Amino acid sequence: MKKTTLFDVHQKLGAKIVDFAGYQMPVQYSSIIAEHKAVRNSVGVFDVSHMGEVFVRGEKAFDFVQYITINDVSKLTVGKVQYSAMCYPDGGIVDDLLVYKISDEEYLLVVNASNKDKDFNWMKENNIFGAQLNDESDEYSLLAVQGPNSQKVIQKICDSEITMEYYNFIKAKCAGVDMIVSRTGYTGELGYELYFKGNETDAEKIWNALFDAGKEFDIQPVGLGARDSLRLEMGYCLYGNDIDQNTNPLEAGLGWITKLKKEENFIAKDVLIKVKEEGLKRKLVPITTEEKAFPRHGYDLTVNGQVVGQVTSGTVSPILEKPIAMGYVKTEFAKENDTVNFFIRGKEIPATIVKLPFVKK
Repeated sequence: MKKTTLFDVHQKLGAKIVDFAGYQMPVQYSSIIAEHKAVRNSVGVFDVSHMGEVFVRGEKAFDFVQYITINDVSKLTVGKVQYSAMCYPDGGIVDDLLVYKISDEEYLLVVNASNKDKDFNWMKENNIFGAQLNDESDEYSLLAVQGPNSQKVIQKICDSEITMEYYNFIKAKCAGVDMIVSRTGYTGELGYELYFKGNETDAEKIWNALFDAGKEFDIQPVGLGARDSLRLEMGYCLYGNDIDQNTNPLEAGLGWITKLKKEENFIAKDVLIKVKEEGLKRKLVPITTEEKAFPRHGYDLTVNGQVVGQVTSGTVSPILEKPIAMGYVKTEFAKENDTVNFFIRGKEIPATIVKLPFVKK
């Protein structure tokens, strides 16, 4: 198992460590609910150094990224970030990812930890343009600083103004270290992600600088457990649960990043156009109930005793204090305010399809 540069710090803090995506990662420090609320109410720090960073360089960098991703890279200007995905030729999702435009001839693709080897191989196999591809995941550490007070904390240790808009980034020196500071995150809160190179000593220095700067805001370390519940409250997809090789981006509610009208061809474009023309057979929908329940991945969703779908992600929301879930449902049962049932231990629990996000910001 790999360890991030901050593994020793997590151990010193008494984190519960789990194996995740080939890394030993902190799942929680105090409790998932307390860490979740720290991010919603003030500020928390996540070590997400297990994520993958692939750099695409050269005069054919744009052509390659435009071909391998479903969003329209031509809309990016230097300093902007784009949420996107890569698809297999049949429309199934290879991974969802972030695309950073560093220059006209350099892009950074940030991919999910559990997929990074698969993703890099997919990129190499489909590099028909001869772009330079470099997997630099092992060289980078990544911290996510999320919550209403995140900007105040980071600004204290940064030499540049970090008042950029959502999905923008700058290069800056923070705690004396050169890094990419992006206004991104997976929580729905004001937040930033810090990409930097360096060893364990450098990483601990940055971690300590953040916690010193955030002391007045009761800054907290946050594990993977709260990361999952935070993203689910916003309805953000998780690869392996809500999206995978057996789902296409249109049925997953990612039509807004699927640019079927972009001029250039991209992998699965024709298939996805056909899917749209023929109409969706199922949709990923947000579901909640006022009943006591704990919906989990894989549970059936029923209507009149018939299975009409499955839960892909579920929990009890720490903020709403009631069950929330996402799941695929046959299209005829997928409208907002439609009633479906969570089928839990032989019992049907009535639930309602709602509008995202579950927690309104």
